[in-house]
Amino acid sequence: MRIGELAARSGVSVRALRYYEEQGLLQADRSESGQRHYPEAAADRVQLIQTLYSAGLSSRTIAELLPCVDARVSTPESRARLAAERDRIDAQIAALARTRDNLDAVIASTRNPACGCARIGEQDVPAQASHSATP
Repeated sequence: MRIGELAARSGVSVRALRYYEEQGLLQADRSESGQRHYPEAAADRVQLIQTLYSAGLSSRTIAELLPCVDARVSTPESRARLAAERDRIDAQIAALARTRDNLDAVIASTRNPACGCARIGEQDVPAQASHSATP
């Protein structure tokens, strides 16, 4: 299939597909006129790449892991790399949960304007934040 069809089928831009190819994440054959032609399996490959990107993996990390996926081989190194990425995602989730909890505290404190502010960590947060552009 040509690049436009792959883009439509996979829901990513042509530009993204070209980037994936530049990064070694996706392979295309070339016609004599230079047009890219992808195998049917390329759509699944793009979905995998998108899933790994959405999990926060870099193109470099994805490029390192794809040969293991292609060969259907799990090595101690690839498992360790995936576990490290999972741990990084878990840390981000924990940080987001703390941020959400802090926002909940601010919201709760603003329900009663007489409170003035909420204590968030070591900082006071004003009960009514100014929306002006000046600091």
